[in-house]
Amino acid sequence: MTKAKYLFALMLLPCALCAQASYFPPTNSFNWDTISLEEAGFCADNEQALYDYLEETNTDAFLLLKDGKIVMEQYFGNFTRFSSHLWNSAGKSLMAFTAGIAVGLDSLNVEDPVADYLGTGWTNCPETEAAIRVIHQLTMTSGLSDQTIELFCTDPECLVCLATPGERWAYHNGPYTLLGEVIESAVEQDLNDFIDDRIQALTGITGSFSYLGDNRIYLSNARAMARFGLLVANEGTWDGTPVINDPEYFRAMINSSQDINPSYGYLWWLNGKDNYRLPSLQTDFPGPIMTEAPAETIAAIGKNGQIINVVPSQGLVMVRMGGSPSDDSLVPTFYNDSIWSRINALSCTTTIENRVDVSTLRVFPNPAAEEIRVSATKAMLRGAIYNYAGDLLREAPVTGATDASISLAGLPAGLLLVRIGFADGSYRWERVVRQ
Repeated sequence: MTKAKYLFALMLLPCALCAQASYFPPTNSFNWDTISLEEAGFCADNEQALYDYLEETNTDAFLLLKDGKIVMEQYFGNFTRFSSHLWNSAGKSLMAFTAGIAVGLDSLNVEDPVADYLGTGWTNCPETEAAIRVIHQLTMTSGLSDQTIELFCTDPECLVCLATPGERWAYHNGPYTLLGEVIESAVEQDLNDFIDDRIQALTGITGSFSYLGDNRIYLSNARAMARFGLLVANEGTWDGTPVINDPEYFRAMINSSQDINPSYGYLWWLNGKDNYRLPSLQTDFPGPIMTEAPAETIAAIGKNGQIINVVPSQGLVMVRMGGSPSDDSLVPTFYNDSIWSRINALSCTTTIENRVDVSTLRVFPNPAAEEIRVSATKAMLRGAIYNYAGDLLREAPVTGATDASISLAGLPAGLLLVRIGFADGSYRWERVVRQ
């Protein structure tokens, strides 16, 4: 957290944004209590600007909860509160939660080899298969190769060795998808039936996992997604009833699960860490995954901007469903953060215009079309632009400057990575979206 944001946080204490005792909507009706922005501690001056941005970025549904009550609920186009949408990879976080229920029932042990549940030969990797444990599926550290065009394939011939289990972090859908089969084997029940019995019946979270090709993707309405965020905000307990009965597992799920990518728990993204890695890259990026979101944010994030953000100490849950925004990555953390910059503008004591950026590097505009400007508080030595796969696209002449322009002409649209090296030997990575 920057000094400016820290001081801003202090200004809000005591405040309505601090978490209060949570409200839980009834499990068997459409009723859900609401409160106004003002009652939640916000101001409405920039409310329409947030809705305009959401609509411009192909949003279908947006909800903001405060202590369980709906503060904002907006639908766009023909989408309604009854409409269903794919969660994409945000469903990974629900799968991790479901695994935790199985652990609490003593049906599943995350330290067990995956082969105990799927049988031998589930990979094409006999030399390390026995060492791949359930916890490696939860933490994306199976050691199976993500350097394939068949990232979603779950057939044994697609799952080949690349590294020792636990020693390499790589975002790989194949081993993750098989976690659903591990749970089914452990509890001896169909995955959806197990979720209906253990989650839906207690919380009213309606939806189901379905296969799309090799992918197993959750489908629900936006309010079900918000209910799940509220469940996580309350440490896996719904209105006094524990849904997940293993507090140790829950804590492990929402904290750094390994040292390679500290911004990843058990299939949850974690803000506020010292560095992070992104899908398909073996690159350590300094700083948190989001700079505008509260540092403690726990995030479920899926392709095309399916988002659940939980901020426990503030009692906030944010949900977004929709089509592809300009950030077209598998895990659009930049887009997620851009929503928070507009939520922050709802504060009654600060605005986007008067917040202070004290970082050593600024890259703007973002998104950008033909050119970006880079401005630093110390001399830059070299600049480079990479695509999301880590390929060098362009080197930029910034030697000795503290302010420079870099052309984006001819570069592909979508998420680009900008690397600036400084004369003192340090460097910074920034993400920019080319329109």
